[in-house]
Amino acid sequence: MNVLEFIFENALIVLFLVVGSGLLFGSVTVKGISLGSSGVLFTALLAGHFGLEVPAGVGSFGLALFVYCVGIGAGPRFFPALAREGGGLAKLGFVIVSVGVLAAWGLGKLFELPADITAGLFAGALTSTPALAAASEGAAGGQGVAIGYGIAYPFGVIGVVLFVQLLPRFIKARKEEASDEEESGQNEVQNVLVEVTNSNLVGVKISEANLSGFGCLVSRVLKETRLIPISEEEVFENGQSILLVGRSRDIKIATDYIGKLSSKSFVMDTENERQRLVVTSKDVGGKTLQDIGTMRNFGVVITRVSRLGYTFVPTPTTRLETYDVLTTVGQSDGVKRFSDYIGHRPQAFDQTDMISLTIGLSAGIFCGMVPIALPGGDPMTLGLAGGPLFVALVLGYFGRVGRVVGHIPRPTRMLLQELGLVLFLANAGIIGGGSLGATVSQYGVSVFVAGALITIFPLLIAYPFARKILGLTQAQTLGGICGGMTSTPALGALTASSTSQQPIVSYATAYPVALIMMTVFAKLLLKILGV
Repeated sequence: MNVLEFIFENALIVLFLVVGSGLLFGSVTVKGISLGSSGVLFTALLAGHFGLEVPAGVGSFGLALFVYCVGIGAGPRFFPALAREGGGLAKLGFVIVSVGVLAAWGLGKLFELPADITAGLFAGALTSTPALAAASEGAAGGQGVAIGYGIAYPFGVIGVVLFVQLLPRFIKARKEEASDEEESGQNEVQNVLVEVTNSNLVGVKISEANLSGFGCLVSRVLKETRLIPISEEEVFENGQSILLVGRSRDIKIATDYIGKLSSKSFVMDTENERQRLVVTSKDVGGKTLQDIGTMRNFGVVITRVSRLGYTFVPTPTTRLETYDVLTTVGQSDGVKRFSDYIGHRPQAFDQTDMISLTIGLSAGIFCGMVPIALPGGDPMTLGLAGGPLFVALVLGYFGRVGRVVGHIPRPTRMLLQELGLVLFLANAGIIGGGSLGATVSQYGVSVFVAGALITIFPLLIAYPFARKILGLTQAQTLGGICGGMTSTPALGALTASSTSQQPIVSYATAYPVALIMMTVFAKLLLKILGV
């Protein structure tokens, strides 16, 4: 036995080789687009085609861990989005997924594709790995699910990216009055010291100045050589130096309006006067900064909001969501009162309760095994994909049920989610790879056409629906489409070419709804197709 035979007969070594090579393949970027973790599926399909194997049970473990982390992350925003945005962005996400599943059903019937391949095409076209997970389990290990996903996924990524980039060039949208919520910038948020020379601003309260129209705000004022947080009564003075917070393009415009860049030196107390706080109070989630009155009631300024991995400069109309991370500037007593008000817990940043994690996963697996009676049919179960997802959504929303904590710090959650995903993809690809060649040979170009159309139909329906029926702006619509298609690469392409922060907010609203709906509809599609 040579070295290669020894390696390829060791299932554990094969697993890590498939995962490692898949992540390497997924990291290759072409025109700003990469496959990311989904690259593992393609290397696994190749490995499965050559008859390699991974350890038994690794796919089930990865699936449970992945969907549980997805649910924990989506829970705080899923139910509030349904309640508050049922007539808007959440509805847009629902429509996108509904059109996608109808397109998959119709094209599957038209091309006479097996149910498992059709479900895989649906998940791949909408770039949804939770839907892939649900379909794989619902098809009882059907090899076609992974094959269909692998065929449709590349166009699912590229198609949405091209849509949000090219559509604004072909459709001349009417000029809309930009809302406070829309104006922001691009690139990283930064601080700049600006000297006030605009005489029209002198005597105007800083807290009442409409700088949010520039996508910027003032957080501090220079007193002698020290930058201190602004108070509610602070007014602009000629020659005064202020600390402006915003993105590069916006800061340039706002600086020209206020005065000029200042070259003065300063000392800033960031230890006591600036803190990063996590929103955990359910009473605060959904409220705007204007409703809360951060300056009026607490004497603090929110300079940044981090949500779903994106950071933006807030405006008075920005709605806070549970587990938003806020960069807060103010006097220490005001910051402390605001911290108590939003329910901040210092351990929320980096503490992971392993006992809660294991209990939550156990409860989710058990929940997935409980039969649910259906009228006129056989009982069904939520399964390994649905059970942990449901339990995690509930835990994520309530934050705590008894002694079980429903929050995992984002870095830890993303690591566990990624680990679960690549293990699941490796197993699914190995299973599907064995029949990859036969499937493509049997159905030919029809599977590729079907996958592309399942991506295109929701996009063509979603845009006019959002613009004409829901009355959303173009920025809201494109961001909502990125969320409804669960396409993070498309959001990245959109924000890189836009000066609006609204796509990020819209994405964050539509994404959790679409994510959960895809998981449910993937199993529903299989039921309709008779699996």
